[in-house]
Formats: sequence, C-alpha cells, structure tokens
Amino acid sequence: MKVQGWLFILCGIFFAAVDVVYWFWSREPVGTTAMAISVGFAFMIGYYLMYTARRIGEQPEDNKQGEISDGAGELGFFSPHSWWPLFVCLAVSLTAVGLVIGWWLFLIGVFAVIMSMIGFVFEYYRGNFSH
Repeated sequence: MKVQGWLFILCGIFFAAVDVVYWFWSREPVGTTAMAISVGFAFMIGYYLMYTARRIGEQPEDNKQGEISDGAGELGFFSPHSWWPLFVCLAVSLTAVGLVIGWWLFLIGVFAVIMSMIGFVFEYYRGNFSH
C-alpha cells in the first residue's frame, strides 16, 4: 500500500504545481478551485493509504522482488447477482432530480434511498442466499 500512497501524494504535488501555473496563467477562479479540490483529494487518499500501510504492515505489492502469486488468496465476498446497487443509483438519481423539481420529489427520493440502502445492507440476511 505504500506504493499506492506515494503515487497519490506525488499526484497531489503535481496537481498543486499545475494549479499554481493555471492560476497565474488564466486568473480563472472556477478551474483553479477545481484543481485545488483535486489536490486535496489526492493528498487525502494518499494520507489514508500511507496510514493504512503503517497499520497493517508489509503487503505483497510492497515487496520489490515479489511475484504475482504472492498476492493470491481470498480477497473477500463479492455479490455476483445483486440488483441493489442499481436500485440505490436510481434512488439517488431521483433525489438529485428532486433537488431541481421540488421538495416533494426530493423527499420521495430520500425515502427511496433509505429503503434501497436497507435492502442493499441486509441482502444476505434472509432468503435463499443467507449465510
């Protein structure tokens, strides 16, 4: 994880340099602000990855002499057939449209987001696929 952390930190430094050059060249506040947000995001992700790397120790990808097979094994459980991410995205889209159209649609969207998130979280607690 140290490699990924340093990659994001170096991207943040590059984005900061480009942001300064962009500001002096264009004097345009919107693009400069967007680049500044990119700098913040890159440093935030880089810090998180470096902090996590210190906490969990050496990983196979940090070994310069490592092989691909060193990282083999179970990575976790990933649902192969879940429809809930689609419903969550549709509910979030409904909420965003509700911000434009009216508060009543926004409230319906918030309710839909809550219900779809509950379905997503508790997908494997009941039924044929429960563990």
